[in-house]
Order: sequence, then structure tokens, then C-alpha cells
Amino acid sequence: MSTKKKTATSDWLDGEEEEAWRAFRRMTVGVRTRIGQALAATGLSEADYEVLSTLVERPDTTSTLHLQAAKMGWSRSRLSRHASRMEARGLIERAPDPEDGRGCLLVLTRAGRDTLRAATPRHLESVRHHFADLLDADDLRDLKRIAEKLCAGGSAAPQPD
Repeated sequence: MSTKKKTATSDWLDGEEEEAWRAFRRMTVGVRTRIGQALAATGLSEADYEVLSTLVERPDTTSTLHLQAAKMGWSRSRLSRHASRMEARGLIERAPDPEDGRGCLLVLTRAGRDTLRAATPRHLESVRHHFADLLDADDLRDLKRIAEKLCAGGSAAPQPD
């Protein structure tokens, strides 16, 4: 969290802050793009992979639409539209949520599990090539620490009006 005193001109990033912000943006866009391209070769998008890999880790390979949307940082309506496309491809099924009459459950299908299993080696190879192999143990620890700090700060920090 910044310890800088707010002034009328402090809305602008200073040189170091701007360089760090732009480097962060380039890094996230570049890494995600390259990994996404490798995933696309398997027939899955990043969002498809996120949904499938989350469901396979859940009890009964099932999650609520609400929990999945929150995990992905998406609105429920956005995920609902995406889930409709995944359901049409046979990767997931929807079921009524017995605890929320307005919600639904996302359930991994056998085809979804098989698709995930087939895509995972290519995905992991790409993550290793474009991310993990480029960093040493200190870099990985630092990145994890920074990510945790940013994630915790984002949820607790007041947002500007």
C-alpha cells in the first residue's frame, strides 16, 4: 500500500510507478496471450480451461455458477453466457441449485473431463515455457509475495469515486 501523501498532483503516477505499471501490464498481457494461444490449439479458451480445471477439483466435479463467477472475476451473466457455449459443446451440464432457486450448478461432464485431460499437458508445457522456466526460485517467491499483496490490497482498499 502506498505511503505517499495525497496531493492535488498525486493522481498521476510518478516515473517509477508508471514504468512498473506498464511493465506489469506488458507482462500479464504477453504471458496470457502466449499461453492462451497454446491452449487454443487444444480447442479450449483460457476461460474454458479455468472452468474445467476448477470443476475437476471440486467435490462431485460441481460448483455453483455464483462461486465460479466470483473465482474468475466475472459477472454471473457473463459466465452464464459462456457456460451456455460450453454446455452446447458437451463440456459441462447445468443443474438446478437446490440451495438457490435462481442459481444453477455447473457440472463437469465426461467429455469435459476428457477434454481437460487432453489439454493439460500442452497447457502445462506452455506455462513452463512462458513463465516458470524463465524465473528462478527467488523470482517465483517474489512474484508470489507481490501477487498476494496486490490481491489482498485490491479487496480491502477503498476505490476512488
